[in-house]
Amino acid sequence: MKKVVFLIIIILVIALGIGTYLFYNNLSKNNPENVLKDYFSYIENKDYENLYNLIYNENPDVNIDKDSFIEKNKNIYEGISLSSIKIETKDYEKNNSKVTIPYEVIMETVAGEIKFSNSTTLIKNSNNEFKIDWNSTMIFPALLDNYKVKVSRVESKRGSIIDRNGNALATEGDVSSIGIVPGKLGENRSESIVKIAEILNTTPESIEKSLAAKWVKDDSFVPIKKVAVTDTEIKEKLLQIPGVKISTTKDRVYPYGESASHITGYVQSITAEELEKNPDKGYNSNSVIGKKGFEKTYEDRLRGSDGVEIFIIDDASNKVSTIAQKEVKNGEDIKLTIDMNIQEKLYNELENDKGFFVVMEPTTGELLALVSTPSYDPNKFVLGMSNSEWKELSENEDNPMYTRFYQTWCPGSTFKSVTGAIGLTSGKLSENDEFPYSGLAWSNGSSWGSYEITTLTPYSGSKNLRNALIHSDNIYFARAALQIGQDEMMNGLNKIKFGENIGVLNASKSTYSNNGKIDKEILLADTGYGQGELLVNPIHMASIYSAFVNEGNMLKPYIEYKDNASAEFLVEGAFSKEAADEIKNDLIQVIENPEGTANDMKITGRTIAGKTGTAELKVAKGEEGDTLGWFDCVTVDENENQLLIISMVENAKTNGGSHYLIKKIRTLFE
Repeated sequence: MKKVVFLIIIILVIALGIGTYLFYNNLSKNNPENVLKDYFSYIENKDYENLYNLIYNENPDVNIDKDSFIEKNKNIYEGISLSSIKIETKDYEKNNSKVTIPYEVIMETVAGEIKFSNSTTLIKNSNNEFKIDWNSTMIFPALLDNYKVKVSRVESKRGSIIDRNGNALATEGDVSSIGIVPGKLGENRSESIVKIAEILNTTPESIEKSLAAKWVKDDSFVPIKKVAVTDTEIKEKLLQIPGVKISTTKDRVYPYGESASHITGYVQSITAEELEKNPDKGYNSNSVIGKKGFEKTYEDRLRGSDGVEIFIIDDASNKVSTIAQKEVKNGEDIKLTIDMNIQEKLYNELENDKGFFVVMEPTTGELLALVSTPSYDPNKFVLGMSNSEWKELSENEDNPMYTRFYQTWCPGSTFKSVTGAIGLTSGKLSENDEFPYSGLAWSNGSSWGSYEITTLTPYSGSKNLRNALIHSDNIYFARAALQIGQDEMMNGLNKIKFGENIGVLNASKSTYSNNGKIDKEILLADTGYGQGELLVNPIHMASIYSAFVNEGNMLKPYIEYKDNASAEFLVEGAFSKEAADEIKNDLIQVIENPEGTANDMKITGRTIAGKTGTAELKVAKGEEGDTLGWFDCVTVDENENQLLIISMVENAKTNGGSHYLIKKIRTLFE
């Protein structure tokens, strides 16, 4: 019995719901204002099927074809990229069978806001429902049934990326468009297509697909691929094949190619996903977008805004009226602090190795060069890369797309100057403190077990700060770190922005341990000479080293050019002035002293402070790990050519590491 009652209640509830829906649905259909609002709601939601269902179609003299109606509305509203539409109805005279409602429309389109006043008549049909007495003026008041809506675009120019001297790193330039005129392929059509595909590193199938497009005629120029204008060998081979035609067109070009690619990055065609993520930025399916590097970082400033005009033409193709117009706005040129003379010289020196150079002006913080090797040619991404070319690049074990100057690395002995500066600033260390030992190995007692810290070179004289820097003494700096202590060492590192985003480009955070603490004695000792779990970003390291020539203040590196370059500090008072001066003078001796580890950097007429470093990378027990060679230096004289350089090369065991880098850096001064 209870089940029967329950079922009856459910049936009644459902019936009540259906009845309520039908009542309000019928009420809506009998309210002309609601019908009109539904009409514009369907337009906004691109529901052209239901849009058609609101049309009065019982006039025997006028038959509005459904397919034609849907096609016309779809083409117009989607052609103008309608993103929103709102209406506001005005007072109207109510009537049981026929009413005319005035209203105002505001719509957002590719050409901006369109606003107009209009009116429409609604008539009750045979089902006693209000329907719209539709004609084309419902779309735009000036649009007669035989008129058309056109959208005209003026493509904007993307801004250039230029260096401090006005040299273009990324700009608009000439490229060669390789195409085929199908009617001129001749009798050996298939054979010619195979040859073209082979030369262009594409497939015959993809070429055939392009030639099979509906618009293609025998005399059409069918673009197949773009190549650099300098690819003369490829173009000469192609021109030997019947049907091939080469034209010059404009596209994004990167004049310095591999030497600047880790700065510029590249652009490519926008994806459907990117279009969806940027609905209000004026992109369309033909847009390009920055994918990597500064092309991506400065995308919103580099990209322009296309000029657009929405207008109506009559059946003779004469313009009747302009509905909306947005002026073209070209992208902004971005001027960098980079000096391509330095950038290209250093890239050419290191292009066959894995490593980086970061060059900064040591009194302003301007980044003059950011080199990462190996590298890649960004032009290939714009011109079009085959699957095999992409596979070869992306699977290259040397990882040419890896931007090394953004990453963090074990700094080795280049960090000893930082340990010294922290110790002097904290008062836990003085320049006269000595840590004598015998031999080339040292341990801090039985608590360390078999663990020992070794140093490479014996030297006579005091085991003090200056001599330890000159001879790159691991044992001294391990013991200095222990004297400084865990808390003071961490305080000093935290003060100079370890564990923080330094707010410069995409530089990774420098860290001094895996868990954010130096909580073990051996880890503290290893940190003192630049090993342990220490990882430093080279742009951050440039800022740290700048403190040695700026009275203890760390400069904030920057890359967007300013007319009147001036220093901005990342950390004021990173080290005391006295500590910074002591380290600077000691690093000068690393180069000037005949026993200094960087004496091969000594240049007549220049005064340079520097530090070599070799970082041993941890590997599984029993395996031999790679080493990183470092050389960091800064000019400290009054010469106009002031440079601070942080450099690193991998595979230091085989290429000479620090001294290999010194040979390359010397070319900037010679």
